[in-house]
Order: sequence, then structure tokens, then C-alpha cells
Amino acid sequence: MDFVFGLPRDAAGNTGIVVFVDRLSKMAHLAAVPDSIDGEGTAKLFMDRVFRQHGLPVAIVSDRDPRFTGKFWTSVFKVLGTRLDMSTADHPQTDGQTERVNRVINDILRSICADTPRRWSAMLPLVEFALNNAVHASTGFTPFYINGLTHPRVPLTLSLRESGLGGGRGCRSAC
Repeated sequence: MDFVFGLPRDAAGNTGIVVFVDRLSKMAHLAAVPDSIDGEGTAKLFMDRVFRQHGLPVAIVSDRDPRFTGKFWTSVFKVLGTRLDMSTADHPQTDGQTERVNRVINDILRSICADTPRRWSAMLPLVEFALNNAVHASTGFTPFYINGLTHPRVPLTLSLRESGLGGGRGCRSAC
């Protein structure tokens, strides 16, 4: 779990993204946030974006951002029975998976929002979908597939099925 800040202020006043990444499936969940977000707001987003879809994790890996080390945050997860693993300044690679996702998010947003940089938050659902529908090198599968043993329907797979080429299985079966 991590934050990406320094983005142009959007219409709602958000300048950052909270990034949640599941260590097993590599599924990412993203939410636009203001730079004033605190531990309570982050915990609420965690419950809304992650818990409702996946349940509680055994552990959460994050850096030592004050939002993740504050009393509210640590108390909530202590009660819930979730271990909080913090990376250190000497070993930031502890949460390297999320750091890599952050770089990809920045690259995607820079590419698709070049002409309208303040609309980055409107693009987050599409960025999240793209991340979760991409085959991950370490698993050989998409996060969507690992979580549900199916691939989401997208316009290309719908047209392949109708043409009889792909049977809804994607490009590989059609090519």
C-alpha cells in the first residue's frame, strides 16, 4: 500500500492516489485522494475498495508514512487482526511491488492525460482496469483471472465471440 502525490489538482481538489496491491493476485485498487488525507480516511478507503471485495488480509505492507503509523490506523488493524509490516528507509524494496505499480500508473497517466492533465482522476477506473487485465510476469495470469478464474468481457472479446474467431477467450485463441 502506498500513495502517489504531486499530481495536478483535479476538480475535487485531489492531488494524489492511494494504491492498494494484493501480493498474491497482483490486483490493484486505486482511489484519488487529497494531500490532506489522514489515517482514518485511508482506512475508510481500504474498507471500501479492498475489504468489500477481498476480505481482510493477514498482513499489509507499507512504508512508514505517518498515515500508516498513526494511532488510529494501527488500532483499527490491531482489532481486525491484520499485521502491519513497515518497510524501512534502508530497505524500501520491502514494498517494491507497489513501487513498480506506482511507476506504471505514472507512465499511463502521463501518456493518456498529456493534453488534459487535471483529468487524471477521471481516468483512474480505466487505469485500474488495465492494470488488472494485464498478464503479470510473476504469475503468468491477469489479476482478474487469479481472483475469479475468468477474464472480463471487453469490446474486443465480444466481437471475437460474435465472429466465431475467439469464443470469448481473447486474442491468442483467434490468432
